[in-house]
Amino acid sequence: MIKFLKVQASSLIATGVDWTTVFMLSVFAGAWSAGANIAGAIAGGVANFLINRQWVFNKEKGAFGGQALRYGITWVGNMLLNTACMWVILHFTGWKDDLEMVGLFKVLVSLLIGFTYSYIMQKRFVFK
Repeated sequence: MIKFLKVQASSLIATGVDWTTVFMLSVFAGAWSAGANIAGAIAGGVANFLINRQWVFNKEKGAFGGQALRYGITWVGNMLLNTACMWVILHFTGWKDDLEMVGLFKVLVSLLIGFTYSYIMQKRFVFK
């Protein structure tokens, strides 16, 4: 249970890195919003990988390249699952223009995938 809670804390920190990067690049640097979003996602992913590698799973002595590759595969799967779930929910409910519903389901879908897919993949595949 402790490891699960550590993974969630790491995810929260990584989300903060992601959002801070997007905000700083978009608002203060005037960057293109899509580019800022990509940079934020990458920065958050790198933060999550490094925190999980050292603090959550204590695997800093493992092969960095192999772990990074497996994390990248898992990260892409996470992104695709989040995107597919959001599209299905918003497309079939017609809520794609309702900002509150988009926000609500973004949080719910992210939590569901984080608690299941991401945790299991990192524990059993990335940092095995």
